This record gives sequence, structure tokens and C-alpha cells, in this order.
Amino acid sequence: ADNGLQNTVGSIAMARTGMPHSATSQFFINVKNNTSLNHRSKNGSGWGYAVFGEVSEGMEVIEAIRVVATGSNSGHQNVPLEPVIVNRAYHVAK
Repeated sequence: ADNGLQNTVGSIAMARTGMPHSATSQFFINVKNNTSLNHRSKNGSGWGYAVFGEVSEGMEVIEAIRVVATGSNSGHQNVPLEPVIVNRAYHVAK
């Protein structure tokens, strides 16, 4: 998370547990500026969430996903009530 990138609208960051170095395969897309998720210091409460990319096109798709109805499922909160399927995504090198 200490890479200088910020959790701003459209940034893509690694999801993790409460342990700072536990991110493995899940990610999230920020739909608002989440400054509280930014790296602040190299301790348990300051590590933040590592941003590794950004949405370059298609934020309208992200907005459509953001507003789907959600509920609880198997102890998890804010789970879409109907499956959300992403048909394609592209890696664009800079």
C-alpha cells in the first residue's frame, strides 16, 4: 500500500482482512474518495489498502453495479441479491 497511489474514485485496490499483508485475490473499485483507506504509516492501523490500477473507461458500468440491491448472505453484508457478472475487463499498459 506504500506505493504513493490513493484510494480515489475509479481506483482499484486489493481487498484484505484486518491483517495488513493478507491481500491475495480479491479487489474493489472505489466509487468515492476513500482517504481513510490510504497508507499513512507502516503499522497495523496505518497500512491502508494497496491501489494497483484505475478504471480508464466505463465508470458508468461501475455506477450501475454500485446501485444494485444488496442484502446479507452467509454472514456477509452488502452482497448483491442478483449475481453481477463482469463479461470482460482489459489490462491497459501505460
